[in-house]
Amino acid sequence: MNIKTYMLAAVTFIFVFSCRKYETYPVERITDNIVYDSLDKNATYAEWVVNGIYAFLPNGYNRIDNVVLDAATDDAVASNFGNNIEVLGKSRLSAVNNPDDKWALAYEAIRRANLFLANIHVVPRDETTKTYWKAEVRFIRAMNYFELLRRYGGVPLLGDKAYSLEENIQLGRNTFNEVVSYIVQECDAIYPSLRTDPIDNTNLGRITQAAALALKSRTLLLAASPLNNPADDPARWLAAATAAKDVINLGKYSLAGNFREIFTNRKSPEVILAYQAAQHSNLERQNAPVGYVEPNVSQGYVSPTQELVNAFPMQNGLPVTDAASGYDPANPYTGRDPRLAATVFYNGMMWLRRPVETFEGGLDNPSAAVRVSRRTRTGYYLRKFLGDFGNATDYSNQNHNFPIFRYAEILLNYAEAANETDDQAAAYTQLKEIRKRAGLQAGADDLYGLKANMGKTDMREAIRLERRLELAFEEHRYWDLRRWKTAEQMLNKQLTGVKIIRNTDGTFTYSYQPVDYVSFAAKQYAYPVPYKEVTASGGGITQNKDW
Repeated sequence: MNIKTYMLAAVTFIFVFSCRKYETYPVERITDNIVYDSLDKNATYAEWVVNGIYAFLPNGYNRIDNVVLDAATDDAVASNFGNNIEVLGKSRLSAVNNPDDKWALAYEAIRRANLFLANIHVVPRDETTKTYWKAEVRFIRAMNYFELLRRYGGVPLLGDKAYSLEENIQLGRNTFNEVVSYIVQECDAIYPSLRTDPIDNTNLGRITQAAALALKSRTLLLAASPLNNPADDPARWLAAATAAKDVINLGKYSLAGNFREIFTNRKSPEVILAYQAAQHSNLERQNAPVGYVEPNVSQGYVSPTQELVNAFPMQNGLPVTDAASGYDPANPYTGRDPRLAATVFYNGMMWLRRPVETFEGGLDNPSAAVRVSRRTRTGYYLRKFLGDFGNATDYSNQNHNFPIFRYAEILLNYAEAANETDDQAAAYTQLKEIRKRAGLQAGADDLYGLKANMGKTDMREAIRLERRLELAFEEHRYWDLRRWKTAEQMLNKQLTGVKIIRNTDGTFTYSYQPVDYVSFAAKQYAYPVPYKEVTASGGGITQNKDW
């Protein structure tokens, strides 16, 4: 196994969270002997290492060539042509070309975690703090194994050993089930040593007991899903349901009252763990419609699809295709699920004190004669995660928290697993709670637009739809379609957008047209192991099927 390359990067450390300066040693000369020093009573360097390891937690913001991962699904496309996301979205993936390859980064995180765990005992920091640190680092290690697992399947498990640069490492792949067991066992082992919830402002953003349970829930749901559970073993679904219910039973989380603020408030009753960046306005500048120029500099990198927009129901909970829903094709955004406006910029929305103009020739969808590097290809831009700038004149720095785990996902995890164990009543309860928070109307039947008396099949589709809407652009749909083994059906099709013409009387005419396509080859249910790993392993690491 070619781990040495990643070890070299681990000799020095990334101190991404600390602003303090120290003159004793230049940063590039901080070696293990300095970090793990029995005379460093404040454990300053060791704390830097912990914070640096935190940087290996997932961060889904515009991370692949400036666009979100879901631009490789039917929910969005990149606004600029030739974006690297097309490698994933158009079946161009290979063992030497993968813009979402996590092998190197994940094993670097695992190596750093093991090195920390092997040496922190010599640092004279109080035992309570060191116990927290060790459990947090073990969590991040387990999280990185999960990121490997859902991309490649079974991967080599290194245990606690921090291999030296001189060792000739020849390790084979553990099985999928062995990696699942390892992650689950780690979550169980570290749970008692993590901070409880909620946590105070001093430790905001730290890994807690609930995060360990949430990772366990996500891992067991992956293991129970059709891709990895072809025999539909009910015991796997029961384990996944129990893991999600364990988070619910903590009684320490709830759905936030304001959906938009989940992503811009530092503290939320819903967020279990988030990747918290320093305040900035980069997301606004990357994703807002392109017509907002100096001093605002909006770049509109992501174009959500009409398929995603159509998936949002009316506020009465009924799909737009239902004749009783009240949907008006001449006013397609009126009376819709409020999450639509929180997720997608559409024509007429207020932003920086003017309406968004995605009609043909509008400020945010200029004609081809106007030279801009990118414009919407679908008539929409990505709104989710951005601050509230409807009445502002310019962007200002905001909190941006990418939710790694939030309570709504746990409810949906529980609903899915409960449904597969024939507990439709439990699934109804979770979906109704989420739709109620979204602002949908209960209706006379108190079902928030859900069909009554759904069996397993209909309920399964309702849960999958709710995951698409609630968790849009949070890096769920891309992986959900794979674990459900429906990507071949859902990701081989034409994608559409809206063409809007502004009439002389100020009204708009809407038509729909193809804008791009997405394709998925069956072999992409598992990523190819990087070519250099297979060749360097001496036959120990086998390639995934058909690669």
